[in-house]
Amino acid sequence: MHKRFAGIDIGSRTIELVVVDPTGGVTHRLKTDTGFDPLSDARRLLNGIECDRIMATGYGRNLLEIALEAPTVTEIKAHARGARALHPEARSVLDIGGQDSKAIALFDNGKVKKFEMNDRCAAGTGKFLEIMARTLGFDIDAFGDEALLAEKEVTISSMCTVFAESEVTSLIAKGQNRRQIALGLHASVMRRVATMIQRVAPEGDIVFTGGVAQNPCLRTLLAQKLGRTVLYHGQAQFAGALGAALLALESTLPK
Repeated sequence: MHKRFAGIDIGSRTIELVVVDPTGGVTHRLKTDTGFDPLSDARRLLNGIECDRIMATGYGRNLLEIALEAPTVTEIKAHARGARALHPEARSVLDIGGQDSKAIALFDNGKVKKFEMNDRCAAGTGKFLEIMARTLGFDIDAFGDEALLAEKEVTISSMCTVFAESEVTSLIAKGQNRRQIALGLHASVMRRVATMIQRVAPEGDIVFTGGVAQNPCLRTLLAQKLGRTVLYHGQAQFAGALGAALLALESTLPK
């Protein structure tokens, strides 16, 4: 029987599972929303999948460590490894998830060189964009596309989620164009994460991972602002789980 290694990323909004074979090839890629019981959600993803080793990452990784005695790895290391697997040339990684954002610089061998993390404020995260999309009446999956259709942006002065939501509501009441407001919100997020990635990794292409990487407006604005190539892979949301799975595999190899 072939061995298989799983990586599970328990995030604040979603849970991703990636299973790889001994060559590192992906055999399973599954995702579910994070509910009120993340451990049960994770168990359902793993149901019927036999793995020789499971490694957990994400904000809820300790749940699996306790329940399944699964080793854990930080999101920084998991996304660094996953980004490197998706883009072998990766030297800079930007991960924006549901509740935090991370800028990571890598050594030539793929190891983490330096990182910076914002996990104290919702601004600059997927949760911020989700709340703003709902306030503007846009579907979150189409939010970035709608923002790109704006001819100009409406400047948003507040980055606090509560105050920004109030500001957006006020702008709507004044008859401001929804798409222009959306572009302004994306620009405010972009400026925050752009500053962070510039401090940590000021040169080279940027690999964008996490659920927010799927947003085309943020990718476009980042590339324009920084004058750098922003690399996006269709499986960027699974980068953390992929990295954890590969680290699980590599932990069994002779050193």
